[in-house]
Amino acid sequence: MEVQKIMQDLERKHPGESEFLQAVSEVLESIKDVYNQHPEFEKAKIVERIVEPERVHMFRVPWVDDNGEVHVNIGSRVQFNGAIGPYKGGLRFHPSVNLSIMKFLGFEQTFKNALTTLPMGGAKGGSDFSPRGRSDAEIMRFCQAFMDELYRYIGPDEDVPAGDIGVGGREIGYLFGQYKKLTHRYEGVLTGKGIEWGGSILRPEATGFGAVYYLREVLKHDGKEVKGIRVAMSGYGNVGWGIMKKIDELGGKVTYFAGPDGYIHDPDGVCGEEKLNFILEMRAKDPMHCKPYADKFGVDFVEGQKCWGVKDVDVYMPAATQNDVNLEWAKKIAESGVKYYIEVANMPTTNDALNFLREQKHMIVAPSKAVNAGGVGVSGLEMAQNSERLVWTAEEVDHQLHKMMENIH
Repeated sequence: MEVQKIMQDLERKHPGESEFLQAVSEVLESIKDVYNQHPEFEKAKIVERIVEPERVHMFRVPWVDDNGEVHVNIGSRVQFNGAIGPYKGGLRFHPSVNLSIMKFLGFEQTFKNALTTLPMGGAKGGSDFSPRGRSDAEIMRFCQAFMDELYRYIGPDEDVPAGDIGVGGREIGYLFGQYKKLTHRYEGVLTGKGIEWGGSILRPEATGFGAVYYLREVLKHDGKEVKGIRVAMSGYGNVGWGIMKKIDELGGKVTYFAGPDGYIHDPDGVCGEEKLNFILEMRAKDPMHCKPYADKFGVDFVEGQKCWGVKDVDVYMPAATQNDVNLEWAKKIAESGVKYYIEVANMPTTNDALNFLREQKHMIVAPSKAVNAGGVGVSGLEMAQNSERLVWTAEEVDHQLHKMMENIH
């Protein structure tokens, strides 16, 4: 495999799709040595086939706001690879959504899903619609208009979407309701549903729980455990909240976390019901600001900065969005002396930064494609329980998630 030639061909076919090209380049550079030991892969053109999505659906989404004004957004579903099962991957509603980001996420989702050992292909979809500042009625009308098109391409044995940025339990509910209305079927075609109507308990925390379980397996190699470790991370959505919750449960501390407006330093850690519940309230009211946490609990808030480079932690866990850590931040992370860098978000590190961190002899770098499989695994459990009309307890789900992450590691 000649990575440079493959990337040149891909750039010619997909000009300007920087996020997608970055994701493919990262994966190909990582696997080229092993891949080239198998001439049968080259003969079958495995790489050339796997870097192209099987199909892409794009559609307009017209909807009406509370003032009667018509808006038109763009919706898409990238069904990247269905080699081992129905397509599986989230829906993202955010102004930044474009085809490049959907392809990059669908490409990465293919590998994350395969790592769970569950029979699921990779996909991603969404829209440039932003739920922020919209009423429940407006979000409902948008979701219904979005599903008016999407329902043609999904099904329990074809494609099972889930939530992602901007798509939580509320949005999944509106989408599922419209799907039922259009198809006259009640089936597990969306994951992340409410517990009362087919959802899996622990799904909101699952990706964060999986990241911590993966961290625990990494620490075991050094004879360490989560108890007593200090963590710095970005993000405090479902994934970040799940990390905080499980780290606290296992005796560690998340002492730094960052949001769009700056970062929090809580030396005592985000621990206990009061703090964890406040995180939920804070992000529900205003997901763009974490400063209210500092005001509430009397801790430090550093405005407009990221926490990468702080020295009094043992683990960094980027858990927010793509390219959160660039080369400049990577150098500060390395200078801090931290040993463990556990990727959680989708492609949270730029390629040059990731290569730099991997070269650091004192650091262990764990890739997000493995860490992020926890949420996928519980979505797989939700699909299974929908098929069997079963509901499992939190303890059963958490046990299965832990076993899955051990197998991945």
